[in-house]
Amino acid sequence: MQNILLFVKILLEEFVLKINRYIVAFAGVLFHLMIGSVYAWSVFTNPIAKQTGWTESSVALAFSIAIFFLGMSAAFMGKAVEKIGPRLTGTIASFLYGTGTLMTGWAIHQHSIWLLYLAYGVIGGLGLGAGYVTPVSTIIKWFPDRRGLATGLAIMGFGFAAMLTGPIAQRLMAVVGLERTFYLLGIFYFVVMLLTAQFIVRPKKLLVDNMGQSLKKIGTRLTTGPELTANQALKTKSFSFLWIMFFINITCGIGLVSAASPMAQSMTGMSAQSAAVMVGVIGLFNGFGRLLWATLSDYIGRPATFSTIFILDIVMLLAMLIFKLPLLFVIALCLLMSCYGAGFSVIPAYLGDVFGTKELGAIHGYVLTAWAAAGVVGPLLLSLTHELFHNYTLTLIVFILIDLLALLVSFWIQRGFVNVHRPEENKA
Repeated sequence: MQNILLFVKILLEEFVLKINRYIVAFAGVLFHLMIGSVYAWSVFTNPIAKQTGWTESSVALAFSIAIFFLGMSAAFMGKAVEKIGPRLTGTIASFLYGTGTLMTGWAIHQHSIWLLYLAYGVIGGLGLGAGYVTPVSTIIKWFPDRRGLATGLAIMGFGFAAMLTGPIAQRLMAVVGLERTFYLLGIFYFVVMLLTAQFIVRPKKLLVDNMGQSLKKIGTRLTTGPELTANQALKTKSFSFLWIMFFINITCGIGLVSAASPMAQSMTGMSAQSAAVMVGVIGLFNGFGRLLWATLSDYIGRPATFSTIFILDIVMLLAMLIFKLPLLFVIALCLLMSCYGAGFSVIPAYLGDVFGTKELGAIHGYVLTAWAAAGVVGPLLLSLTHELFHNYTLTLIVFILIDLLALLVSFWIQRGFVNVHRPEENKA
């Protein structure tokens, strides 16, 4: 009788664990859908400029500031996830991003560009950084058997958010006006983020251990690193090389995103209307790429996935450079955007493979500083080369060269040339 009761208890525990982890994953997707609305900023650029008299470039700067603060704040908020827990950091993110969005409406009402930068750029950006790292490392801990799939799901929400926010924001601006749109969105973001954050919790160690034992019994191979702390990970060559790979991937991708429409018109003669449609299509690939590449990485491994991404990048950039045909340009750009999105979803699982999940939130936060740097370098590199040479040829050549560098780095890691050791082992 005792054996039967024990068997029933084990079955119930495993059932609860599986249900709980999908609840956490779903909450993470909803949470990222809210903060991913930052990618819809271009929808507001013209209306804000028209109502306030500010230049479009000065309004667009608010987005750049927000992305910069996202990447930089993620570094210390990632460590906070490990110390105070994802529920609290998610709650902090909801207050910051909700307040930043509300204050954006007030900045427009006051016609204060500096208040806009403070509201959306600084406060909103801090909320983005705190919110971005909150669910990712937590979900990975719930899915030790499917790290790529788990992070792909969460980060896919971030990629798809603009597709939902854009039409809704357009409708709201037409009905209630520009300022009230930000008030309503700010309240909505705050409420949804606050509620979903309460479901983003770390699994109990006992449950994780039980899952690990179950997975081993059924023959599932788990890849995990030596469980380094964030400070130990930072001192390794592996972290430096992963940072470089991530930086190059984002630099090329965000550079292409920033000029997709004018580049298509300039290089292929595509009409402005067709280019606008193309921008919407590549957004789909950006979102789906996050899930598909991350899921693929569960089967072929993270090193091979990154190598494949950079090979595809190089081939597609060469195709854009040589064959200036509209259809081929769109296909190439769609695949490039899938690779761009892939970097965000594959890197957390890769970090878990190399360094373990002990302080994955903090390590992930540190590597996101590459996003902050790439958000400045990518668009700036593209705009400067275009202004100097009045074409995009040199830009594509530069992107090809740095992708080649990233490919070499990915091979070094894949062949085991970069080994992770604890600091005390390095001294031996």
